[in-house]
Amino acid sequence: MDRDADATPAILAEGLTKRYPGGTAAAVEGLSFRMPRGATWGLLGGNGAGKTTTIAMLLGLLVPSGGRIACLGHDMARDRFAALARMNFSSPYIALPSRISVAENLRVYAHLYDVPQAGRRIAELAAQLQLTDLLDRPAGQLSAGQKTRVALAKALINRPALLLLDEPTASLDPDTGDWVRSWLERYRAESGCAILLASHNMAEVERLCGHVLMMKQGRVVDQGSPADLLARYGRDDLEEVFLDIARGRGREEIPA
Repeated sequence: MDRDADATPAILAEGLTKRYPGGTAAAVEGLSFRMPRGATWGLLGGNGAGKTTTIAMLLGLLVPSGGRIACLGHDMARDRFAALARMNFSSPYIALPSRISVAENLRVYAHLYDVPQAGRRIAELAAQLQLTDLLDRPAGQLSAGQKTRVALAKALINRPALLLLDEPTASLDPDTGDWVRSWLERYRAESGCAILLASHNMAEVERLCGHVLMMKQGRVVDQGSPADLLARYGRDDLEEVFLDIARGRGREEIPA
């Protein structure tokens, strides 16, 4: 393995800021963090905290008003397509075309990412994610759990080195949610993929994430491992820490 490449962070954000025209406050302001390769980090905050805007900037969908982003060693302002070829994203809130089959959806994304031997890759993912019997079914006819597994297959089609997940287990029953979380843990361990996870499921974050960024009003107001945050706030679970921060109780805001 190339040690220099391994030392390059999966995500480097420096003073990242986004202001929308006519807005009275920044959606994201002065966000800085360095996420290492192979890590799973959580991005937490209430509605309007800036999580979605941050992910959109990381994906190159929004142009920052200020600051800098580098993903996998590539500056997103100058060389984002080189990074995007090695990244992917999944969210249950973004539906795949409903009238075409699961296999056709996956073939489209395999083509967009120029995946070699696409048919073999689709079959491999279908077997791993228990989708083989669903490949010929229209995407719109799937259950919530099935759609989540297809969305993961889409996000993994190009074997990404960096995976961005937005609420990956939202609306799933406990059994299916546990299956998805177990699968993600195993995949990260086997592939070395870095995962940035935005979630409102605090038990999920405690289980999956080695480090957590807590956002409020566009800023990182605290961060650390789940264990560190629990000790710092004197709480028994991360949901209580989340509520302390959201409601202005406990620690003052600290620099990222």
